[in-house]
Amino acid sequence: MVTLADIEAAAGRIAGAVLRTPLVRADALSRATGADIHLKLENLQATGAFKERGAANRIALLTEAERKSGVIAMSAGNHAQAVARHAQLAGIRATIVMPRFTPTTKVTRTRAWGAQVVLHGETLAEAAAHAHELAAREGLVFVHPYDDADVIAGQGTLALEVIHDLPDLDALVIPTGGGGFISGCAVAARALRPGVEILGVEVESYAGFAQALAGQEVKVGGATIAEGIAVRDIGQLPLALLKEHEVEVLVVPEAAVEQAIAMLAESGKIVAEGAGAAALAAVLTFPQRFAGRRLALPICGGNIDTRVLANTLLRNLMRDGRIVKVLMEIPDRPGVLADIAARIGDQGGNIIEVVHQRQFASPTVQAAHLEVMFEARDAAHGRSITEALEAAYTVRRL
Repeated sequence: MVTLADIEAAAGRIAGAVLRTPLVRADALSRATGADIHLKLENLQATGAFKERGAANRIALLTEAERKSGVIAMSAGNHAQAVARHAQLAGIRATIVMPRFTPTTKVTRTRAWGAQVVLHGETLAEAAAHAHELAAREGLVFVHPYDDADVIAGQGTLALEVIHDLPDLDALVIPTGGGGFISGCAVAARALRPGVEILGVEVESYAGFAQALAGQEVKVGGATIAEGIAVRDIGQLPLALLKEHEVEVLVVPEAAVEQAIAMLAESGKIVAEGAGAAALAAVLTFPQRFAGRRLALPICGGNIDTRVLANTLLRNLMRDGRIVKVLMEIPDRPGVLADIAARIGDQGGNIIEVVHQRQFASPTVQAAHLEVMFEARDAAHGRSITEALEAAYTVRRL
C-alpha cells in the first residue's frame, strides 16, 4: 500500500524536476457557482499535465541496473510525455507504445522528449499488451500509468501542496481515470486533514470506479471529450485505497464537461482538456452539494486539440443562446433578405452565416428556405431577435 511517508519522500525526490504549481482562487467561477473555488494549475507543468509527478518519482527510484536497461510505457497522451521527459532528464532510454489512432501531435510531442515511439494496436489494451511483450523481450522496466505504488505516491504530492497552501479546505475534487491520482491524493489528504472530503469525478461513459465501489459490474465505453480519464481497466491498487479511505466518486454528463471547458476558458482564462475540466463539471452538475464550500479543483491537464477546443466553445455558445440558428420559410421576392438582415441588425444581432435554399427545399416555387445563424449578447437577447423575425416570417429555431 501507499503511506503519507511514501508521498512525502516522493515530494523530496521530484523537487526541482516537477513544477510546484500555483493554487489560485477563481473569483469569476466562484461567483458563477456559489462555491469558493481554488484551481491547482497542473496544466502549467512542462508536459501540460500532472502525470509528471508519478513518472518522475518512479524513474527516480530505478536501480542502476534498471536505468541501464531503460523504461517502457503505454499511453496515448499525458503519461507518455511524462515518462519520456523524465527518462530524458535522467539519461535513460525510453520506449513508448501508443495505439495507431493516437493523434500525430501527441506522437510528435512524445518523440520530442527523446523517446522511441512504437505505434501498435487499435486500442489502448492492445498497445498495453504489446508494451508488456517488449518489456519482457528486451528487459525494459514497465512504468504503469496508475496501478503502481511509486507512481501513486508521486501523484499524491499534489495533495501535500494543496493542504499546505489551503489548510482550511473543505473538499478536494479530483478527475478520476485509472485511479492513481485520486488514490495518492486521498492518502495524503486523509493523513494531514482527516475532515477534508475527497471526491472523484468520472464521466458517464467511463464510470468504472463508481460502478466498482457500488459493487456493480464495470461496463464502460464510448466517445468522450474527457479521453484522459476514459479508462477501460481501472487500477486495483487505487481501488483498494479508495475503499480504505471511503472515497466517493461522482459521475457527470458529457455536456457538463464541455460547459466546464468553456467556463474555464471564458471566465477563468485557463485552457483545460476534458479531463482537466472534470472537477469543475462536478460542481456544475451538483451545485447544492458544493454551495458555500471551499474547494480545490486540480486542472490536471491542458492538452486539448485546438480544433476540439474551438468546437467546444462554439457548442457552448449555442447552448447558452449566444449563437442562435433559425430556419425560416420566406417569400421568394426581392428585398426579403435585406429586410431580415435589417431586423436582426436593428435588434443588435450579428449575422454569422446565411444559407439560402431556393430550388428544392420549399414545397412551392414561390417560397424559399433560409437558414440564418446570428450572434446575440445572451439568451434573452437571442429571443428578442427571434421574436422580431417571427413578426413577419415563419421561424423555427434549430
